[in-house]
Amino acid sequence: MKRGFIMQMIIGGKHVDAKSKKTFENINPFNGELVCTVPLGNAEDFEPAAVIAKKAQPAWAETPFYKRAEIIKKFTSLVKENLEEIAKVVTAEGGKTITDARGELECLCMVFESFIEAARHLYGNSVPLNAEARTEGDIIFTIREPIGVFVTITPFNFPIELFAHKVAPVLITGNAVIIKPASDTPCAAMMLTELLLKAGVPEGVAQFITGNGREVGSWLAETKNVDGVSFTGSTKVGMELMKGGAHDLQHVFLELGGNDPHVFFEDCDMDLAIAEAIGGRCYNAGQTCCANKRFLVQNTIKEEFTKRLIDAAKNYKIGDPSDPATAMGCLVSKKAADGIIADIQTVINQGGKLLYGGKQDGAFVEPTIIEVTKDNDVAKDLEIFGPVFPIIGFDTFDEAVEIANQTSYGLASAVMTNDINKAMKFAKKVQAGTCVINGSGNYRSVHQPFGGYKHSGIGREGTSHTLYEVTQEKTISIRNALK
Repeated sequence: MKRGFIMQMIIGGKHVDAKSKKTFENINPFNGELVCTVPLGNAEDFEPAAVIAKKAQPAWAETPFYKRAEIIKKFTSLVKENLEEIAKVVTAEGGKTITDARGELECLCMVFESFIEAARHLYGNSVPLNAEARTEGDIIFTIREPIGVFVTITPFNFPIELFAHKVAPVLITGNAVIIKPASDTPCAAMMLTELLLKAGVPEGVAQFITGNGREVGSWLAETKNVDGVSFTGSTKVGMELMKGGAHDLQHVFLELGGNDPHVFFEDCDMDLAIAEAIGGRCYNAGQTCCANKRFLVQNTIKEEFTKRLIDAAKNYKIGDPSDPATAMGCLVSKKAADGIIADIQTVINQGGKLLYGGKQDGAFVEPTIIEVTKDNDVAKDLEIFGPVFPIIGFDTFDEAVEIANQTSYGLASAVMTNDINKAMKFAKKVQAGTCVINGSGNYRSVHQPFGGYKHSGIGREGTSHTLYEVTQEKTISIRNALK
């Protein structure tokens, strides 16, 4: 892909500009170079795509499963052939390290292939014969069918992996998809959409649109041609999508924000604790919804933990995302970095004590360690989407649970201890969709149900659950079949 190219949307198999001819620029956050020019679409562009999808979806649903599987398997082969080119684009447009970009593409292939196998075993159910007198001699069973047309809205931080977690289950079950990437990272998603079509997905079944979130939200609140929405992003936007989807009872699935606690008890393995703390928070420059964002450290070990964490932060290799030796690249934009610095200042203004870091260089923010009390906003609902470590001391198990749960979010959590009984007790009491024992909240299997409690979302992603989210169950009854 040439630097500075002019991107187009993909609607009905054709590459098209926005009807308004408006565009916006996608800038490399590391060096400020123009990556591409992107169409600024609106409802005039999106609605025709939905109409096309509505017409194309039934034939895709009628396509035998094994043929759909062959097409999607071919798609993963094409991704593997083009992996290095796509990875370089991911790094250029979002600042993700090249190592992580490659890993994310490998994960995409695994996710698509896993959903093929999971869908192959998406069995129906049967009602026991003679379960009641009036059904004696009848056969009652269920099948699962696609819902229709889905719009998948992916975030900037994982433009590849979450493309996979949304698009793969939608397509393999016979739905049509309209792919809307984050405005900061649209290029790789366009390349993947092109490969879907090249693999044989029908032109109206996989389409690609670009535009700002407000325009997409306004359109979704009006259209009658979209049956489902799968969104990953902020809680505020997710709530608006839920409200908008109510007009036509759209199936809306939301994976939203989190201010995830990472609890360190005094009996934890300190070497492992520091490794998981620094690795979990600095991965993807701290831009991960399920990352450890609040560090609850038992006061008996807080001094040692803090000192060793500062040493680890000083030695963490930050630099050019395209260098394979770089451990942490930049944030997705200078604007995002500016926001992190503003959040850090908010924490300090509320009494936080800056222990290390706090400096910005363009789109880079160095790992920043701040000592705070449990009353600081960052210890509750201030989610900082960058490499910031708020350290909160606690004395007792019950206090740790109380602090962990004093948030409106509930996506992920983690606990470090050598006492499995204590770990399991914490896992039971914490109000979160996942709890990782002796790891960080960033740990995620593609097969586990992934999603949050409270304001962190509705629905679950993962091969064990998403297929049920994107299909609907039909009951078929055969009267007097056995009489």
